[in-house]
Amino acid sequence: MKKPILALALATSAGLAVTSFSAQGKGQVPGAVDASRVAAGNYALDPAHTLVQWSLSHFGFNDYFGLFGDIEGTMTFDPADIEASSFDISIPITSVAVPSEGLRDHLLRPGKDGAEPDFFGPDPEAARFVSTSVRRVGDTSAVVTGQLTMNGNTGPVTMLVDFTGAGQNPMNEARTVGFHARATIDRTQWGIDYLAPVVGSEVDLDISAAFELQ
Repeated sequence: MKKPILALALATSAGLAVTSFSAQGKGQVPGAVDASRVAAGNYALDPAHTLVQWSLSHFGFNDYFGLFGDIEGTMTFDPADIEASSFDISIPITSVAVPSEGLRDHLLRPGKDGAEPDFFGPDPEAARFVSTSVRRVGDTSAVVTGQLTMNGNTGPVTMLVDFTGAGQNPMNEARTVGFHARATIDRTQWGIDYLAPVVGSEVDLDISAAFELQ
């Protein structure tokens, strides 16, 4: 009997949270592009709502897309001093998601007969991006430069970051800040050169991130 009672309690709690949110918000979106809503401090990524999309050319015919999730990281941020901000982000390679099960297996399988894997191999370390500079270029945008360590190699990456919203998350009451970032990297600089450039060397990254104030 305990499991049904627990399930009922959890469902009731979730229902009350949604009802409270609906009554309180009255259709208003909790987040807004309003810098006055952003508090200075230390933030942590919300891994359930942060994604990195990657895309590259498939033999010159079309672009192929995939995603990384379960991303963790921290941000130190002060809206009064944007250029003092810093980021430290960790992206688990094994979280890669693609529609093709065969391709996912190829991305994470070991090399044949003891050779190096074509892509990441079965037990890759998480990719890590650590910012080195933040330069404000607009009212809601900045250029963030840093070092990306991936596949045993480290190299510079520059991305354009746009502030997309801030406010209080109605589900957990966390003060949240959102960003959208874009960058392009040459995968061969990180030792991922399988079929390059027939399969595109340039990889476009499209990042949607939510940070919660700690």
